[in-house]
Amino acid sequence: MERNTRTNFAFYPPERDGGAWHATLESLERALREAFPDPAIGHRRSGIHEMTVLDFEIELAPDVWVDGTAAIFGPDYAYITLNDVTADEAGVFAVWLRDSFVPAPDLVRFVSSLAMADGEETPLPLPSDRDSEGVGDLLRRHLDAFDR
Repeated sequence: MERNTRTNFAFYPPERDGGAWHATLESLERALREAFPDPAIGHRRSGIHEMTVLDFEIELAPDVWVDGTAAIFGPDYAYITLNDVTADEAGVFAVWLRDSFVPAPDLVRFVSSLAMADGEETPLPLPSDRDSEGVGDLLRRHLDAFDR
């Protein structure tokens, strides 16, 4: 039986090119509002990173809500996290991020909190040629490697 593990996923620009997304919190907020119906979006000061972050809750599909946080700071620092999501939910968001927000499809890397808890903190490249189902399968296999 297939498990439906829930965990956090983080998405990053390419290594050594943190500004590759050419984004701001404002441009991300605008894109979320355009892509998802009635998102809940707020800004707050992060005590961890000492910067303003964007918190959001979006409806990926009917009755499927996910929440996340984004930090885009300066020309070389960005990340977006999704909290307590399945691989399929993360896959839908990742494909939206890759295909609709970042300027090129090869500019997204990912890692899960399960991998990080196991000591694997290096994000992996998100394939540029898979649909949300294919990305969901990849993320599920990623989780299976760490969810023992």
